[in-house]
Amino acid sequence: MQTRLIKKDEISNQLSAFYIARKGTDFTTCSFSEEELEYVRKKIGKGDDLITVHKLDKFTCLVIIDEDKTFFSQLESLRKHSSKVLSIVKENDYAEIMAGDLINEPEFILAFIEGLVMSNYCFDKHLSKPAEKANFPATISIFCPYLQEDDVKHLQASCEAVYLARDLVNEPLSHLNAVGLADIIKELGSKKGFAVEVMNKQKIESLRMGGLLAVNKGSIDPPTFSIMEWKPENCINEKPFVLVGKGVVFDTGGLSLKPTANSMDYMKCDMAGAAAVIAAIDAVATCNLPLHVIGLIPATDNRPDGNAIVPGDIITMFDGTTVEVMNTDAEGRLILADALSFAKQYDPALVIDMATLTGSAAAAIGTQGMVAMHNSADKWLTALEESGFYTHERIVLFPLWEEYREMLKSDVADIKNIGGKEAGTITAGKFLEHFTSFPWIHLDIAGPAFLHTADSYRTKGGSGVGVRLLFDFFLKYAQKG
Repeated sequence: MQTRLIKKDEISNQLSAFYIARKGTDFTTCSFSEEELEYVRKKIGKGDDLITVHKLDKFTCLVIIDEDKTFFSQLESLRKHSSKVLSIVKENDYAEIMAGDLINEPEFILAFIEGLVMSNYCFDKHLSKPAEKANFPATISIFCPYLQEDDVKHLQASCEAVYLARDLVNEPLSHLNAVGLADIIKELGSKKGFAVEVMNKQKIESLRMGGLLAVNKGSIDPPTFSIMEWKPENCINEKPFVLVGKGVVFDTGGLSLKPTANSMDYMKCDMAGAAAVIAAIDAVATCNLPLHVIGLIPATDNRPDGNAIVPGDIITMFDGTTVEVMNTDAEGRLILADALSFAKQYDPALVIDMATLTGSAAAAIGTQGMVAMHNSADKWLTALEESGFYTHERIVLFPLWEEYREMLKSDVADIKNIGGKEAGTITAGKFLEHFTSFPWIHLDIAGPAFLHTADSYRTKGGSGVGVRLLFDFFLKYAQKG
């Protein structure tokens, strides 16, 4: 699906269209008859906020802004309405539609188009007969006097990055292991112009990344550690932003095999953090943002082979910390810890890690947001929270009080990889904090990363959560200079 900006003289009355409007908007631009205008007024009077006028060969849809909602809620309502409009488009085989702004507020029309594009996602590459209408509409023509070409470019790049992340998450292990993920990163780097270094198992062993190697011990496939770097000549940040994404391409739980019903069925999504980081850097490079951004992707699967780590094993991490592994299903923090330690060499302005880390996070806030914890990153967290509200990829802050460190004490090693039954999300964050010495934000996306039923524009399966959050955060930073 492509988007293009058009001028007033390019508006075609032959196209089906939707318009963003308010209750008091003048609808003469929409070419309604008197009867149709009366119908629209009645619907608005009843409080309807999605009004469709059907004609023989087209439709005109009015999306009415709810004045009683907050700005961020208005944006989200527009995104959700878009999936309903998309159903009409597909039912009638409209290859091209027009989006019109009747209120001169570009952010609203961008939100609606964003929802429309993301609603149109379909993962059908393994179907013998792919969906016939997967690409309808093929084109969205946008009329909005105050919208700039860069706004459309940024929107297109963001949506394409979400598609990329969803594709990566939805791909099964049979088609995407750690080596395959690294190969995709190399292809993207070659295409988009960011540098990529992929460390193989031998290199990882030479660096003594004990966390990544321990998780990989039960696998028949080798691990990888990929470094992505976008550094244009005009970058405005003196110190780089570093993103770390958990890349467990499939998680059985290891010898601490996942015990609950259906808990393993969708564990191809355990690399959703890596997918979000890869896609976010892809979008940053596509839009040529003047920022120095580095991505670190430790990747492996977690399997219960005869050589796999067992509860009680002690491993030595990249930074020399010894860890008593009490549960092999708490593996994500082990590979992230090595990557966080590795990030120190960049003297980063900020490190953000993103991971499907704990079921406790999903239990706490469900699919409607992600859990955050941080260490000396207050000013960055404020900006990230703002992006969270703007994109509706919201952040809920959990504490990292020192008392939680006591729950990770080990009798035989420097630290354990799990705490007790309580505060599982927080103790996981506290474990990661041990390996940081820089401003750092941890985002646990276990709840929203993979949806078992569609939620309007958030399609079933991999949601691509985190991509729009990170891209909006970077875009706003770049625009402020």
